[in-house]
Amino acid sequence: MKSENSSNKVIRLSDRGVKNKTDNPDTPKNRRVSNTRVISVTSGKGGVGKTNIVANLGYAFARLGKKVLILDADLGLGNLDVLLGLAPKFNLSHVIMGQKAIGDIIVEGPGNMLILPASSGIQELTQLTQSQKVQILSELDQLIDAVDILFIDTAAGISSNVMDFNVTAHEIIVVVSPEPTSITDAYALMKVLSLKYAEKRCKVIVNLAGTSQQGREVFRQLNMVTERFLDMTIDYLGSVLFDARVTQGVKQQKLVSELYPDTQASRCFRDLARKIFTSSPTHVPKGGTNFFWHHLIENNFA
Repeated sequence: MKSENSSNKVIRLSDRGVKNKTDNPDTPKNRRVSNTRVISVTSGKGGVGKTNIVANLGYAFARLGKKVLILDADLGLGNLDVLLGLAPKFNLSHVIMGQKAIGDIIVEGPGNMLILPASSGIQELTQLTQSQKVQILSELDQLIDAVDILFIDTAAGISSNVMDFNVTAHEIIVVVSPEPTSITDAYALMKVLSLKYAEKRCKVIVNLAGTSQQGREVFRQLNMVTERFLDMTIDYLGSVLFDARVTQGVKQQKLVSELYPDTQASRCFRDLARKIFTSSPTHVPKGGTNFFWHHLIENNFA
């Protein structure tokens, strides 16, 4: 663990030249169309390297000149800060308990990425109440205009927390590995998104693939059952090939893209970032309301 105290690196949005909005976001004068692209990255099964993918994609986007914010939405077992070697003094638990505003807990990660850290070991946060969800999403609505892209790193599984964060996004990326259990759980996640939340489209990244061909085969298997049983289209973004350098980076609490930029996995992350960057969002932002408030109203949260 790094000895440097990352709490000294708290970033306020006003430091980035963005005016801090304090008015009620639901008032008509503050309603706006956000140009920020919101992408959730999720998985049916834990242990597939989802957080590593989010962090490396965020770093790749930052290298493309984009302002990146990553929300660690694994609220009870957040570990994005550990992966990046950060030691934030505050996290989302302090926001939910009313001790801090969400803009006050942001810390800076590698490549000038901005990180919203989650708590770890607080069981109550794994099942947020309706009012707590409204609180987080409405506060997020006040800061997303400061960045070009917001990645939401969800927890694994199909809990209501996971699903609510997924359906707020313009697009959902499902991370799957070649393990049969990962493929099965990814399908289960898509099934819930399709049947309960009426999601029609998501994208897939295959992590830890032995070869590019294996990555495409994993997607083919997943696509076959999805086409047969669900009213959903899934798109293949690509794969991240297995690379021992990734594990070395994790042990050093450094991103492989930063530590070993020319290694196989780092090239995969850059290719994926460019593909996402040049593709259109699955859902186009709807005008007339703030981004997250539109979701809250549409789903009767507010």
